[in-house]
Amino acid sequence: MEALGGYPTKPSSSKPGVSLTLLLTSAFCMASLYLLHTKLSKPRKSKDFYTFQVTDSRGRFVSLEKFRGKVSLAVNVASHSEQTEQNYRNLQELHRDLGTAHFTVLAFPCSQYGETETGTSREAEAFARSNYGVTFPFFNKIKIMGSEAEPAFKFLTDSVKRIPKWNFWKFLVSAEGQVLRVWKPEEPIEEIRKEVAVLVREIILKKRHEL
Repeated sequence: MEALGGYPTKPSSSKPGVSLTLLLTSAFCMASLYLLHTKLSKPRKSKDFYTFQVTDSRGRFVSLEKFRGKVSLAVNVASHSEQTEQNYRNLQELHRDLGTAHFTVLAFPCSQYGETETGTSREAEAFARSNYGVTFPFFNKIKIMGSEAEPAFKFLTDSVKRIPKWNFWKFLVSAEGQVLRVWKPEEPIEEIRKEVAVLVREIILKKRHEL
């Protein structure tokens, strides 16, 4: 068939290559959207105390995951407080009597409460070990208040909605990493011992049933 003027008309059919390209592009876009939706809708793993990473007294990164399955007592410690001696002795006794397979004390030196922790992290650890014979883990000096607060410790304070007002506040953490409660430094260690002992017994019984 000829158009006006004697010139033949071009076929109106589209090129097969163009249609295939559009089809592949559309399929790719659909697949990408599906993957994005799946990723966004996938439930995120909830945080607990043991999901955090901290730094030890020698500056090495430590995953708190290594303490999962144990009951922990996280404490902001200090070397030169009026409560230092009694608290270190009580904490070591607790750590020795109820640990270390199912319970541990975790010491976090902090210098935000007066001039009670003026040395380095290693000096704080050495002081506690040489003077009070402590054997529980020591971590790097941290900040508890302000924008530079240690994230792991902030999780503790946010969980109980209380921020320590002085040294030796004791945060009780379950074997699953949930923060159960907090004690002030002047509260009797026997009260803490009773609650820790109950949790330790639960761990032991659970392990026996799993055998």
